[in-house]
Amino acid sequence: MTIKHIVFDIGKVLIHYDPELGYHDIIPDPAERRWFLDNVCTHAWNMEQDRGRSWSDAEAVLIAQHPTREREIRAFRQNWHRMVSHAYEDSVQILRALIASGIDVTMLTNFASDTFREAQKRYPFLCESRGVTVSGDVCMIKPDVDIYHHHAARFALEPAATLFIDDTTANVEGARAAGWQAVQFIDAPRLVSDLRQHGIVF
Repeated sequence: MTIKHIVFDIGKVLIHYDPELGYHDIIPDPAERRWFLDNVCTHAWNMEQDRGRSWSDAEAVLIAQHPTREREIRAFRQNWHRMVSHAYEDSVQILRALIASGIDVTMLTNFASDTFREAQKRYPFLCESRGVTVSGDVCMIKPDVDIYHHHAARFALEPAATLFIDDTTANVEGARAAGWQAVQFIDAPRLVSDLRQHGIVF
C-alpha cells in the first residue's frame, strides 16, 4: 500500500540518548557507573517515568531501596540534559525534507512529559511535525499496541498506509502488530534506502 503517513521515534533516531553522560563526574569509574545504571537507575525504572510516573515518586522508590545512593539517584533527573547531548543532524535533515515535500509526518515517543518539553526547547525540530504523542502524557508506552492505536486515532492515520521508524526491534514489531508498516532505524543512509524501497522520494 502507498505510504501516506510517516511516524518518527525520537530517542536514538533524531537525538542522542545515553544515561552514562549524566554520571561521568558523579561516578567517574566506568565499571561502577555501568553497575549503577544496570542495578539502581535501570532502564526498567526509567521506563515507568516514560509511562507517566512522577520523578518524585520514582526517586522515593529507589531511595528507600538504596538509601546510601540518594545523591546519585537524584542526579538522574538533575543531569538528564547531559544525556541528550546532540541531535543526529543527518536524520533531522531527512525529517525536515519529508515535511517540506508535503508528506504527513508525526512523532511517537517514549518520553517523560517534563523532559520532553525540555527537549523541545533545546531541539526546535521536535515541534516541526504535525504533532507528537508522548508516552508520559498518555500513560502508555511502546511497544504496547494500545499506544499505536491511540496515535493513529489521534492523528487520523490509516494504519496500513503508515510507516513507523524506530531504533528498537520490539517497538518496530509493536507497530506491525498494530497494522502499521515499520522499519528499524540503523543510520541515516539506511533510512533513505528504506524510504525509497517504500516508494518515498523526497
